[in-house]
Amino acid sequence: MEFGWYHEFHRQVDRQSDADAFAVALQQVADAESWGLDAIWLAEIHQQAARSVLSAPLTVASAIAARTSRIKIGTGVQVLPLCHPLRLAEETATIDQISRGRLLLGAGRSGNPRSYAAYGVPYAESRERFYETLDILKLAWTQPSFSYAGKFHSFNEARAVPRPYQQPHPPIRIAGASEDTFPLLGALGYPLFVAVRSGSLSALAPDLTAYREAYAAAGHSGKGEVYLRLSLHLGENDAQAREEAEPSMMEGYRSLTTRLEGSPNARRRAELETVRTITYEQVLRDKVVVGSPERVTDRLLQLQEELGIDGILAELNFGSRIAPQQMMQSLRLLCERVRPHFT
Repeated sequence: MEFGWYHEFHRQVDRQSDADAFAVALQQVADAESWGLDAIWLAEIHQQAARSVLSAPLTVASAIAARTSRIKIGTGVQVLPLCHPLRLAEETATIDQISRGRLLLGAGRSGNPRSYAAYGVPYAESRERFYETLDILKLAWTQPSFSYAGKFHSFNEARAVPRPYQQPHPPIRIAGASEDTFPLLGALGYPLFVAVRSGSLSALAPDLTAYREAYAAAGHSGKGEVYLRLSLHLGENDAQAREEAEPSMMEGYRSLTTRLEGSPNARRRAELETVRTITYEQVLRDKVVVGSPERVTDRLLQLQEELGIDGILAELNFGSRIAPQQMMQSLRLLCERVRPHFT
């Protein structure tokens, strides 16, 4: 199983400058590589200055590529409807070359309409823009030159330089959130990202079944890969881990309430009242994994069995209130005392 870290490049707005936030986070990535982590996944977060400095993940990915030698570098996720597809093809191929084939492209539409408003892109166009950009991206990566006539973009004998290091192109994984997305991505044969916020880990099973049934019906080989973004915190024992995580986890759910109120996803809006009144015990029960290395190992083995996951993107500071030293100790325990139990 692949162990990755979903990193937001957090910034404590009243205590930390932008420069400090980047310096601290880049050192954290270097530490993660030294501890044997498989992949670093970079968020894309716009218009949230109090939360993160990570609005340009491809630029950060290039910096990581130059500072590391082994760890895979993923986008978690690149919001395709906000990108120019030819520019995206060239920038991602450049990162893939600099990293010598370590780029993983995670792609999605994002559930945050504020990002679209800031860029002047109607959220109602997000699905069409997403698939058009994805089609163009693959053409630009794989063809010496290409032409394309779409609803939003047209190209005549365009050429992307450089070409990717990985052939035919870097792996693509796509985020699924709305109910109808899962069978669509299965039919298209893409590896899948899933996450739990307002829903529950156990409730993922029907969506993953729909994805895998569509994947098999379309004749793709294998069963379809599934990668789970999962809020995690580890301590030396269960009590320590729970105590350290509680203020941050609950702050994360308080802020999630605001985002759900304006969500374009009907399923998420329907879960608003549950999130608004949620308790820490309910969060621990079926939304996050918190505890000692032994407890976390057991729970991940259970999720691997129940959901058939191929990897995790560990979100180590949901709510952004866990102290950096505690977060890094949690990561070190994950790498050194949990990861060795998985092949």
